[in-house]
Amino acid sequence: MSQVELKKKVLFISSCGGHWKQMRRTESAFDGYDKFYAATDPSYSQFVVGETFYSLPDASMWNKFRLVWQALCVLWLLIKIRPNVVITTGASVGFFALFFAKKMMIKTIWLDSLANAEVMSLSGQKVKPYADLWLTQWEHLAKPEGPYFYGAVL
Repeated sequence: MSQVELKKKVLFISSCGGHWKQMRRTESAFDGYDKFYAATDPSYSQFVVGETFYSLPDASMWNKFRLVWQALCVLWLLIKIRPNVVITTGASVGFFALFFAKKMMIKTIWLDSLANAEVMSLSGQKVKPYADLWLTQWEHLAKPEGPYFYGAVL
């Protein structure tokens, strides 16, 4: 009797707009993985037809209740999927994903949005302790202790 080999799972999670577009450009690095997607815009399911997609509530730092609700939804999603890797470009939904994933001993990758050319995003600054790989897309923002620069996903 042969043992079934389970594929590793990756969760791509981000808010909408440029965060989503940039995150999607990293997909080929995870060829061979089972891919799961989550975003704060339910209409984005149309971009990953045939893949598993989850819609999450949008939130901002100006609405604390929505942030708590978003965090709980992200935690539920991680428990449900149990990915091997979580990758995000932000914003708050990505922060919560890395925060909980790290506590669950899941590998985590933060790629700060290309839009943050002068400083790391607020979420990007706060995520350092929870990111196994902490990246910026701007060479001048890289530091020896991170974030690291290995190029951009233009």
